[in-house]
Amino acid sequence: MSKIMDYEAVRKDIAAALKKPDYDDGSLGPVFVRLAWHSSGTYDLESDTGGSNGAGMRYEAEGGDPANAGLQHGRAFLEPIKEKHPWITYSDLWTLAGVVAIKAMGGPDIPWQGGRTDMVDDSKVPPRGRLPDGTQGADHLRFIFYRMGFNDQEIVALTGGHNLGRCHGDRSGFEGPWVTNPTRFSNSFFKLLLELDWKPRKLATGMTQFVYEDPDAEEDEEPLMMLPTDMALKTDPSFAPWVEKYAKDKDLFFDHFSKVFAKLIELGIQRDAQGTITNTDNKMGGYTSAPKKSNVATGPSKSKGEPRARL
Repeated sequence: MSKIMDYEAVRKDIAAALKKPDYDDGSLGPVFVRLAWHSSGTYDLESDTGGSNGAGMRYEAEGGDPANAGLQHGRAFLEPIKEKHPWITYSDLWTLAGVVAIKAMGGPDIPWQGGRTDMVDDSKVPPRGRLPDGTQGADHLRFIFYRMGFNDQEIVALTGGHNLGRCHGDRSGFEGPWVTNPTRFSNSFFKLLLELDWKPRKLATGMTQFVYEDPDAEEDEEPLMMLPTDMALKTDPSFAPWVEKYAKDKDLFFDHFSKVFAKLIELGIQRDAQGTITNTDNKMGGYTSAPKKSNVATGPSKSKGEPRARL
């Protein structure tokens, strides 16, 4: 067990756990990034509710949202680290895991501060429907991200996280990777979005995604894919210039992504001059961690008619 607030020890254990040959493309990095993303992306600027503080995904009301399908695996993979460092809150662990994963996969350093406190009950879990729906277009993206306080440039930069990971038909309804190396952070997402000839394809799940099939690909090589929300980035007159800039300039993208991801995981958090979080929902006060949960992944409930999301 590490000393309380020894975040560096936690960082090292997260980095050591990333390699997982039998999971997806051999790395837990992408699911950790998505966990950090989804645990933070419920924030509402007007009501100052949601966000990473509290780790509401521990409760069915948030964890059971179909938009969070598959993240039970990411949470379970972090349980051994929670067991080794029981003092750390889930809300700090989940966001730190995303930051460590991005760097380990070749991405930029992301500023991160600890101090988030876990909720003691589900009374302040944000309502469902605050996460993006990949079937939609530019208006939907603005509706979701403007609510959190992001502008058009930040929306495009944050979507660049699609350089990592893949979609799963049994989770989001979409299927496949965005890029050829989904465990390496780069600006390939933007390059491919602009350069390849994307064709719509209706899936067995009933969803439509866009695919590129390389005529020179091996027989068992799966095609790359894009979501309808991704395609909206290159057609919308405000989003498109940023897609072009990030495709041409990896350093610019890395710089902007670092800033916007750091903003994402701090949404709704207020700190004093010493960096201590002052707006905690924990009735006990202070830096109090929730007890460890099971290492077994339990999936979200799926209600018919609820939108699926994967951004």
